[in-house]
Amino acid sequence: MTVIYHNPRCSKSRETLALLEANNITPEIRLYLTDTVSESELTTLLSQLGIEPLALMRTKEAIYKELGLNASDITDQERIKAMVDNPKLIERPIVVHNDKAKLGRPPENVLALFN
Repeated sequence: MTVIYHNPRCSKSRETLALLEANNITPEIRLYLTDTVSESELTTLLSQLGIEPLALMRTKEAIYKELGLNASDITDQERIKAMVDNPKLIERPIVVHNDKAKLGRPPENVLALFN
């Protein structure tokens, strides 16, 4: 099963979905801004991606600075909670296939999941 954590307003997310479809891959589309992720789900995604929470955060979003997430003493758990509470902080798209995940930046990154 393949899942894309998708924001249709994001050009990279749309490009990644189109790339998957062009390669005959029909993912389940998870509109994570409205169908939000839980803390445990986000922790699993981070593990599948092999990255720290900060690497998955959209640090240019206004809410990132408003919440003080740029402070050096913020813990990974606090960043995870912030992304769960404010899903627009989550970088997108994320594609999951066979318990592995890739960030679609650039979109071609996700094709490595299918080799």
